[in-house]
Amino acid sequence: MTMDNTAAWAGLLRVHAALVPVLDQELQQAHGLPLTWYDVLLELNSAKDRQLTMGELGAKAVVSRSRTSRVVDELTKAGLVERVANPADGRSAFARITAPGRARLRAAAPTYLAGIEAHFTSRMTPAEARTVATALEKVLKR
Repeated sequence: MTMDNTAAWAGLLRVHAALVPVLDQELQQAHGLPLTWYDVLLELNSAKDRQLTMGELGAKAVVSRSRTSRVVDELTKAGLVERVANPADGRSAFARITAPGRARLRAAAPTYLAGIEAHFTSRMTPAEARTVATALEKVLKR
């Protein structure tokens, strides 16, 4: 492994560790919405029929697979998500975003996007942001 490889990996970890708590705090202060909730709502809202199985959600959301179920439970208690039986598989259920969940997501989106801009992309040129996005997508596609 080269120094550049190690530096890229270390940089990614440091940026994640530094920015996630900041974005979480901004969302909680402005909207009472933790970043983990926002992420799950965002994934559900952009999914077909605005719903995903727990397995699909665990694969897409930034929260760990083991924490996904707990976050969905919290969102369900808050009325932002509902669990719906999966007619194709009686052993699983869908998590589906509710109308209040969509409203909370829409209300929080400007704060989330402004945070990304202020703390992340404003520190690089548009070309650098494209390069970072492209490189990270390659890693995710494996």
